[in-house]
Amino acid sequence: MNVDQSVIVKTTKTFALPVLFLGAIGIAFAPIFVRLSETGPVTTAFYRLFFAVPMLWVWTQIDIRTAARKQREKPKIPGSRYEWKWVCLAGLFFAGDLAVWHWSIVFTTVANATLFANFAPIFVTFGAWLLFKERITWMFIAGLFFALGGAALLIGISVGLGPQKVLGDALGLLTAIFYAGYILSIKQVRTMFSTSVTMMWSGIITCVALFVIASLSEDQLLASSLYGWSILIGLALVSHTGGQAMIAYALAHLPASFASVALLLQPATAALLAWVILGEALGLLQGFGGVLVLTGIFLAWRASPLKKQ
Repeated sequence: MNVDQSVIVKTTKTFALPVLFLGAIGIAFAPIFVRLSETGPVTTAFYRLFFAVPMLWVWTQIDIRTAARKQREKPKIPGSRYEWKWVCLAGLFFAGDLAVWHWSIVFTTVANATLFANFAPIFVTFGAWLLFKERITWMFIAGLFFALGGAALLIGISVGLGPQKVLGDALGLLTAIFYAGYILSIKQVRTMFSTSVTMMWSGIITCVALFVIASLSEDQLLASSLYGWSILIGLALVSHTGGQAMIAYALAHLPASFASVALLLQPATAALLAWVILGEALGLLQGFGGVLVLTGIFLAWRASPLKKQ
C-alpha cells in the first residue's frame, strides 16, 4: 500500500468513528417513535422498514448514476448463493431482533427487556473473535463491562421471579443474540457491497419477515391518523435510513467488537431524549451510568486497533 492509499484508509477509519456515534444517536430515537406509534409494536417495526426501503432504493439509484457519471464501477448487487446467504442472514437477524424485543416487553418490564437486549456486545465480541479473528484485550473487556454497567444504571432493572418474567428476560437476552447476529452479518455483507445496497436488500428481507410476523400476531395494521403515519415515516427516516445506515457504513471500517460497545451510547442518548421529549426525569444514578458508558467506550477505543493506526 503506497503512502497516499495509507492516508486515505486512515482518514476513512477516523471518519467512520463519528459516523458510528451519529448512527447510535439515530437509533436512540427509535424507542421514542415506538412509544408514540398508534400501531402495535411489531407492526411499527414493519413500517420502519416498509417506508425505509423506497428511500434506500432511491439512494442506491443515486449511487449507480454517480458511478456512471464518474466512469466508475457501479455498485454490485447480490448474485451468488454465498452473497444471498449473508444478505438474508442480516435481514432475518434484524427481523428477529425487532420482533423478539417487542415480545419480551409483554412478559417483563421495559427496563429489563431493554437491558438484556443491550447485552449484544458480549455476543458480538465473541463472534468477532471467532469469525473475524479480532484481537480482544483485557482493557477492551474492562471497557465492555464498564459500558454494560453504565447501561444497567441508565436503564434500571427490576428484580423478581415468576414464569412470565423469566420468559420475558430470556426473550430480552435472545434479542441481544439476534442483534449480535445482525451486526456480524452486516459486517460481512459490507465487505461485498456498498452501504446503500447492503441496507436496501437486507431491509427488503427484514420487511417481508416482519410483515408475516405482524400479520400473525397483531390486529391493528394501520395507523389511525396522519400523526400516526408521520411517526412511522419519522422512524423509518431517522432510525433506519439514517441511524442503521450510518452503522452499516461504519462497520466496513471499524472492528465489530468495538462498534458494538460504542453503540451502547444509544441507551445513554435514549435516556436523554426521553427526558427532553417525554419528560422522564433523570436521576443522579442515571447520570453516573452515563459517565460509566462513556468511560467504557473510551477504554474500548484505547484497546482497539484504531488507536494504534
